[in-house]
Amino acid sequence: MSASETPTASDTPAPAPAPPGDTPELKRALGPKLLILFVIGDILGTGIYATTGQVAGRVGGALWVPFAIGFVVAVLTAASYVELVGKYPKAAGAALYTQKAFKVPFLTFIVAFMVMCSGLSSASAAARAFSGDYLAEFTDAVPPTLIAILFILALAALNLRGVSESVKTNVVLTLVELSGLAIILGIGAYAVMSGDGEPSRLTDFEASGTGFSLMTGVLGATALAFFAFVGFEDSVNMAEETKDPSRTFPRAIFIGVTVTGTIYVLVALVSSLLVDHKTLEGSSGPLLEVVKAGGVDFPPKLFALIALFAVTNSALINIMMASRLCYGMANERILPKAMGRVLPARRTPVVGIVFVSVLAIGLVSTGEIQGLGDTTAFLLLCVFFVVNVAALVLRRDPVPHKHFRAPTIVPVLGAITALVLASPLADRAADVYIRAGVLLAIGIALWAVNKLVLKARSEEHAKTGGEVTK
Repeated sequence: MSASETPTASDTPAPAPAPPGDTPELKRALGPKLLILFVIGDILGTGIYATTGQVAGRVGGALWVPFAIGFVVAVLTAASYVELVGKYPKAAGAALYTQKAFKVPFLTFIVAFMVMCSGLSSASAAARAFSGDYLAEFTDAVPPTLIAILFILALAALNLRGVSESVKTNVVLTLVELSGLAIILGIGAYAVMSGDGEPSRLTDFEASGTGFSLMTGVLGATALAFFAFVGFEDSVNMAEETKDPSRTFPRAIFIGVTVTGTIYVLVALVSSLLVDHKTLEGSSGPLLEVVKAGGVDFPPKLFALIALFAVTNSALINIMMASRLCYGMANERILPKAMGRVLPARRTPVVGIVFVSVLAIGLVSTGEIQGLGDTTAFLLLCVFFVVNVAALVLRRDPVPHKHFRAPTIVPVLGAITALVLASPLADRAADVYIRAGVLLAIGIALWAVNKLVLKARSEEHAKTGGEVTK
């Protein structure tokens, strides 16, 4: 079915069990309000709750600067995603756009694989954050790795229940994590009115030297801070489960990115105002340090509980999106058809959910929060470069329905900024490139296996056809 033939909400019949032998379509359950909350919930979470301290360790007290730059980069690339999902409202996201723009199956597969791995590394970072300092407020009796694995299994079970259940859970968790950040902002407002905190830290750059060395230090901090903004790109993989996606997505994504970007910059300002960057750097629960230093009698355990809900939300949505990406790639013949199998009673991509959950368990067993977060950002910045270029290339492919179109300069700047932050100028640790290289090697191996399977099936089909002809 072409993009122009994608059914709208009014065309979609009420859900019913699929006839035996047919593959059921996904249920269109998301309206504008749910999608806005979905985008906000997808962006908020692990990045701001768990990696703020590591960003502070790289840039110093001027913690808000990397988040402000990351916000601008996110808006630029979000505009390209909004344009493309409006033109092609299908579930495969970046992989679909890459294939339509460049028509190179190998590149399409690598982009899709990188997107899926970024979602899994993000969910794995959330699982690790769940088992860190926030949980330590309650107990440290259970090994963190075991907690992270059980955490992933629980989210897989919820995903199997259905998109409505998962998204409604997302709404609840989004409201909870927003309340946690509101508490941080309230503590900051109280500190300012009371004359507490150290305003001079807000312009203190930890990066030594000036000129080039200062630039690379800020870029490195920005590249890690960008992990906090990832998530808006996941929402396009819900296009086949959204009512009237061409009209719904522009408002949802832009509102989502703007709300979260504003909150992030304000939270960064409060964090630096109240807590020294060295203290923030040493904690996997940096916002808990802000609560304790804020001069307000707010129970640390209650805030830790809110933070646990926040990182749960991040993991839930990333596991959900990775499984939908598998479904979309299977429908586009990038992955074997079996990866698109849907559970008839629940209308959920059962094989995709099981597959990505197994990979996530492997990641949480071998990585830590900062490395997984930085890997997520690096992989997505590479993908964002391709998507911005694809948006420009696909201007030559008009569609019959109306959709959002960004000014040409926007995807151009989006591609440039993504490329700069993904480059060695960002001064990231070598293990990030090694981890990404290993994941890419796995992707190439899977591509080769899939090609062999498809070739064997094609030869078998041709042989059978020849025998029938005779």
